[in-house]
Amino acid sequence: MGITSLADSILRGVENVGTRASETLFEPVIRLGVTGLARAGKTVFITSLVTSLRERERMHGLVAAQEGRIAAAYLQPQPDDTVPRFDYEAHWGALTARPPHWPESTRAISELRLSLRVRPSGLLSGIQGARVVHLDIVDYPGEWLLDLVLLEKSYAEWSREVLARLSARKATSNEAARYLALAEAEDAAGTLEEPRAQALARAFTDYLAAARDNGAYDVTPGRFLLPGDLAGSPVLTFAPLAEPARVPRRSLWREMERRFDAYRAQVVRPFFRDHFARIDRQIVLLDVLGAIHKGPAALEDMRAAMGDILGAFRPGRNALLARLLRGRRVERILFAATKADHLHHSEHARLAAITAALTEGARERARFAGARTESMAIASLRATVEEIRRHEGQEFPCVRGTLLETGRQAALYPGRLPDDPAALLGPARRGAGTWLDEDYEVMNFAPPELSLRPGEGPPHIRLDRAAQFLIGDRL
Repeated sequence: MGITSLADSILRGVENVGTRASETLFEPVIRLGVTGLARAGKTVFITSLVTSLRERERMHGLVAAQEGRIAAAYLQPQPDDTVPRFDYEAHWGALTARPPHWPESTRAISELRLSLRVRPSGLLSGIQGARVVHLDIVDYPGEWLLDLVLLEKSYAEWSREVLARLSARKATSNEAARYLALAEAEDAAGTLEEPRAQALARAFTDYLAAARDNGAYDVTPGRFLLPGDLAGSPVLTFAPLAEPARVPRRSLWREMERRFDAYRAQVVRPFFRDHFARIDRQIVLLDVLGAIHKGPAALEDMRAAMGDILGAFRPGRNALLARLLRGRRVERILFAATKADHLHHSEHARLAAITAALTEGARERARFAGARTESMAIASLRATVEEIRRHEGQEFPCVRGTLLETGRQAALYPGRLPDDPAALLGPARRGAGTWLDEDYEVMNFAPPELSLRPGEGPPHIRLDRAAQFLIGDRL
């Protein structure tokens, strides 16, 4: 078994070196990872980005597009035959339907290849023809990314951390209290009975789902919420328990520990090896406005999750020889606050500053490792228009759009974000229950009805600048 594994590793290494050499020397490939936690807008981001690269009239912030050097952009079969294709056509169809609707959110990994024919710039433009650059977009749930921190934890360590978190939340979460009651009633040293193990796993999954809905982001293991074809399998039938003084061989504790280790080895590690470790550009989408709306605890939870997420990256700079010999490292990471169209443009700089402060610890570690990082506020598809409303002699900068729930037009003044991000992050870190100064409102807007001319992509906010940071240097 050891010889077989070693041979497989050597063969995989040889194949990877050959693939990287071909990509580096002939037709360059940019592997862009797109992730974010629930409701951050990953599917809409990818759909809008691909459409905007094919129809580039609104992409003035992407230098190669502004200079007219992108001669063509076309979809091609993806290189990974075992990964589901990102269903671009269905998602774009949802956004252009009458009436339009938001596409289904990410529930598993998917991939799409967009090939760009790019003319060179500068002195080479007159002597060198156009070249092809492949953009491989890898879409995966942020919950799966958070699972990578489990690779460095034992079942006992993970159980202690999760049970402490549940204890802190049991006063405000019925699901947390219910799970703790079940776990405390169990004899972890007793013989495994499968129905009891399944009941524990179901109760723990209920807690994770409720925690996510209430604004929590530390919801590992992520496959409990997005199981796919693993639903009901033993690898997803474990839960945290208090470690007993003695641990017999066929005890409930031993089996939970074995399944936890199987989850790390058979689910988390292959994802890292086969997909995540091959990414060299990354965007992390954040629903910062949603977290602010839910309160200080949700914002602090998002800040902590960003630290865990970056711990999973291998940030650094992709020198030619290093790429050939060691494989890719994530060399550019963009933290993007989505739904900027829910704010008047006068608030965008404050949203970007809050996002930068929220991810500062994560970005510092990335910069130390040699990666470039950036934070910005974006809207992949602009669903609102701006207007000024007067009320009691005051002017309020608002946005107006179609409400998702009712289909009616409404204007929103969400509240003014603070100039100093510490006004939000400080109370969040201190564990405040509510914001003292102001309430921040959020509405769910439906996508706009699009009427686009040939060559014109969807309306957006800074999608072109995001593309410039992520891939502009390679075009």
